[in-house]
Amino acid sequence: MAEGGTAPSGAANASPAAAARRSRFLGQQYADVTKLREIAARHERTAARFHQRISRLNTRIEKLRHQATVLRERADKSLASVPSLEAEVARRAASVAPAAGSPATDRPGSDVTAEQLRIRKIQQRIVDLHQRSKHLELRAAQKTQKSAELKVKADQLLEAARLAEQEAAQHRQRADRLQLLTEQETNALPPAASGEAPPAASPPSS
Repeated sequence: MAEGGTAPSGAANASPAAAARRSRFLGQQYADVTKLREIAARHERTAARFHQRISRLNTRIEKLRHQATVLRERADKSLASVPSLEAEVARRAASVAPAAGSPATDRPGSDVTAEQLRIRKIQQRIVDLHQRSKHLELRAAQKTQKSAELKVKADQLLEAARLAEQEAAQHRQRADRLQLLTEQETNALPPAASGEAPPAASPPSS
């Protein structure tokens, strides 16, 4: 693709053949300008498509981060009641220990076994709360990992968009330089070569 160049010049420019060659030369330059602008527009469209995908990825990333934060808050909330439950287990175990270990009776009474059952249920609830907290933490970690992977992909697309924008800018600059050169050469053509009729001579005044 020609960028600039020297148009045919010389004394033969006044001939019809030279004018035709000059016209074809300028026409090719204008075609090159339009081709460069088309390539620039294609690169700009590619960059815009990349930015659109980046925007959607950023939305997904923020959504995943929000979901991970909510899950961690739920995990902390699940463990919030554990200290009070553990204190209750200790209190009940302390109250039932003398009766359960007393040698006065061969078997503990129903009140003792009922208290032991309540202790076991509270302990099971504590374990369930820990399990629920770990499950929520795992889900939060998975969402955080997914958001990190999407962030890497978004960064790659951003770099590709920058390269496409640079290519578009370079082709626009080449088109602008070639168009300016073509316009200068067109303006420098003599009237006969540029297709303009010479000005008619004014009749002599009497």
